[in-house]
Amino acid sequence: MSDAADLILLDGEIHTLTEPDETYEALAVRDGRILRLGSSYDIEMLAGVETTVIDLEGRVVLPGFIDAHTHLTTVGRYLVHADLSAADSPADAVELLAERAAELDEEGASATGETWVLGYGYDESTWTEKRYLTRSDLDAVETERPVAAFREDMHVAAVDSTALDLLADAFAVAQPGTVVTDDAGEPTGVLLEAAIDPVYETVEPDPAETREIVLAALADCARKGITGFHDMVRGSHAPGVYRDLDAAGELTARVRLNYWSDHLDALKEVGLRTNAGSAFVETGAIKSYTDGSFGGRTAKLSEPYSDVEALDGDDADDATGQWVVDPDELDEVVADATAAGYQFTAHAIGDVAVEAVLDAYEDAAVGDPGTARHRIEHAELADDEAIGRLAETGVVASVQPNFLKWADEGGLYAARLGERRTETNRYRAMLDAGVHLAFGSDGMPMDPLLGVHHAVNAPADGQRLTVTEALRAYTHGAAYAGFDEDRLGTVESGKLADLVVLEGSPWEQAEAIREIEVAMTIVDGEIVHEQ
Repeated sequence: MSDAADLILLDGEIHTLTEPDETYEALAVRDGRILRLGSSYDIEMLAGVETTVIDLEGRVVLPGFIDAHTHLTTVGRYLVHADLSAADSPADAVELLAERAAELDEEGASATGETWVLGYGYDESTWTEKRYLTRSDLDAVETERPVAAFREDMHVAAVDSTALDLLADAFAVAQPGTVVTDDAGEPTGVLLEAAIDPVYETVEPDPAETREIVLAALADCARKGITGFHDMVRGSHAPGVYRDLDAAGELTARVRLNYWSDHLDALKEVGLRTNAGSAFVETGAIKSYTDGSFGGRTAKLSEPYSDVEALDGDDADDATGQWVVDPDELDEVVADATAAGYQFTAHAIGDVAVEAVLDAYEDAAVGDPGTARHRIEHAELADDEAIGRLAETGVVASVQPNFLKWADEGGLYAARLGERRTETNRYRAMLDAGVHLAFGSDGMPMDPLLGVHHAVNAPADGQRLTVTEALRAYTHGAAYAGFDEDRLGTVESGKLADLVVLEGSPWEQAEAIREIEVAMTIVDGEIVHEQ
């Protein structure tokens, strides 16, 4: 007689999300893997004295969500520092930052440059006053501490006068145009792209604070049904925290670490190759930038931004965006990483940037982009030719459906791109062409059901997916992007028991998917969240 199951789920609506999708009433789990699927009557027979048996009462079960692109420590900072995504205006953002400054005072934190007032996640495109935060705004926080506010995409930031003085030497040698100035040549406090790096380096948390931030974000992941994620890391203590939690058996989601390209030599030296690691923490791709963002008007386009007249000072010098890493440099690092056997992924948003990444992959001296599962992160403005090349080469499109919140009339895409707004995030066109599609959030916010909602209810036909297609992109598609489709991404016998239980059916309430609550999250057969 076989051993009893550890966990049994009965009387549910279990979707395998295989192709085609199949549904079952019940499943059994043993030793962290799915043992069997079937009727409640059949599965109940596998219960033993110590088996946990849960009556789902008709709830929906799916494979656990895998976020293919996030920055977990940034997500954690939203929870620990000022969450500016709640701000409806510059004044609201200042008020939230002032509240955070008061918290630091109550905690007795140093009022020197060692302790900053930080806020994350503002999005001026949703405000009546559609402008970036500036030094004058942040000076109104009225604190002796330096203040920094990061736009949602992390490609734009604002600092106050104290911070400008504190990091004056670093800003003086920044790339032209990245420290925005007014007509008099004075810094406005607005920073773009690499000019933000000195701030990041100064406020990077130590190992203890990183652990606090990671634990807060992991708890939020469990609440959102996220059982795995691909973290984009650079100069962070997070990889060490993940490995410590894994060794202690306390990690509640599987982590794939995509390291910045400046880590490549170190990774080669210590032998951390793509897919090396444990069942919970593994090395992923080497990551690089190409261009910036639409929010910062730094994504690299073939045609000028529609609101170019809104740009001031140095920011108006290039109406088609900026290279963060130029194509020649990208070619070199792609060739180096690919020759060493690494998966590669590159941030590319504008159509010119997407083309540059595909060129670099095809020009790499060693390795096939499809076999290596090279990726492009975002690919927001991929044209027909680029979509065809993605399909032909097998390059994965690692995209963020929550960005479709900017695609409606009057939204950010309309402001920046005009009529080109409907040509962004063309998931329908990508799937129809045979592109491997992986969904993630970029942490804006880290919420799969919100992303699925936007993909299903997108404004343009070329962007819109069915419920099943969108869910598969956030499960099987993300698993494929991480070489994990044989153990994750669908609900099948023998696969790891990473599952999410939903209170409602996305198929039955397709127009309100973002309102569905997560009832339970299961990782490796263990319940890590229960409502």
